[in-house]
Amino acid sequence: MTISLESEHVALARRCASAAVAVPLISFQNVSKVFKSGDKSLVAVEDLTLSIRTGEFVTLVGPSGCGKSTLLNMTAGLMKPTTGVVSYAGVPVNGINRRVGYMTQSDHLLPWRSIAGNISVPLEIQRMKAAARKRRVQELIDLVGLSGFETSYPSQVSGGMRKRAALARLLASDPETLLMDEPFAALDAQLRLAMQAELRKVCTGLEKTVIFVTHDPDEAISLADRCFVFSGRPGRIREVIETGLPANRNLAHLRVDPRFTELSHQLWETLTPDLRPAGAGA
Repeated sequence: MTISLESEHVALARRCASAAVAVPLISFQNVSKVFKSGDKSLVAVEDLTLSIRTGEFVTLVGPSGCGKSTLLNMTAGLMKPTTGVVSYAGVPVNGINRRVGYMTQSDHLLPWRSIAGNISVPLEIQRMKAAARKRRVQELIDLVGLSGFETSYPSQVSGGMRKRAALARLLASDPETLLMDEPFAALDAQLRLAMQAELRKVCTGLEKTVIFVTHDPDEAISLADRCFVFSGRPGRIREVIETGLPANRNLAHLRVDPRFTELSHQLWETLTPDLRPAGAGA
């Protein structure tokens, strides 16, 4: 009887574990978003269904205006879908989602605060005690490679350092999921690669879930576990590309990897219909 009871307990535990794994962290079920201005309507996304697993690094790529940023805003609870349901950890998002952090193209650093002072802002809002706050800020500064620049001001450091500071500030409140809307678009190629590598390393080490919007196909492939390719407006998922690239990938060497070349070609082929001028033949 004891063995039978233990077996039942083990079976129940396995069923519960399987159910937990089956529930995506973020899901969009038949989601559409329509923006209205006077008597005009613009359909940003239409009948969109997708799910994102805990710990995944997902990229969203597609033409301008196809609703990629709209998905981030709905995940954050900054806007509601017109139809359908956006869920986080199995619960519909019906307000500001405090389990996510948001980073946009602009770093939004406060010019009158030092690098350490900027990173400290979310911790001050949380009313963390001064000693603990100082330790946490230093941990984040070390994590993103800004040691020695704690007292510098945003105007005194490079664009790459500003992005590192913005990333550290994003991580300060320890969000479960990072929403990133073309955060490296304004950087030159070398700085961009460095920040991509830094982001992958940090997020893999901290087991963060990431949704990263980009217009750059190479960036979309090199960063992603899965890449969601959007059609032109109204945005729909045209293809999902599973990269199969290692979690600890070396981004500097990735460009000569045959697998990367294959995936990049696949993505470009998927995007091609939206690159043709209106009226052009197949």
